[in-house]
Amino acid sequence: MHDPYWSYKVEIGRALLLGLEILVAADIIKTVALEPTFASLGVLGGLVVIRTFLSWTLVLEIEGRWPWQREHTADTEEGE
Repeated sequence: MHDPYWSYKVEIGRALLLGLEILVAADIIKTVALEPTFASLGVLGGLVVIRTFLSWTLVLEIEGRWPWQREHTADTEEGE
């Protein structure tokens, strides 16, 4: 059965992940191109850590596993 709520939730989650990736890239470009100071690098590091954590939790919510875990399929069960 196709659950429209789950599909909508997954699509919103993927859009948020894409937005977080774009924001991280934009912050890196801004920091390197415009303000290469140690203070701006510290702020960039903090933002990257926070946004990475948010991305991981979104992947956990969407896929039911952490990004570094393998997907759970029938093939992995047979091989183990």
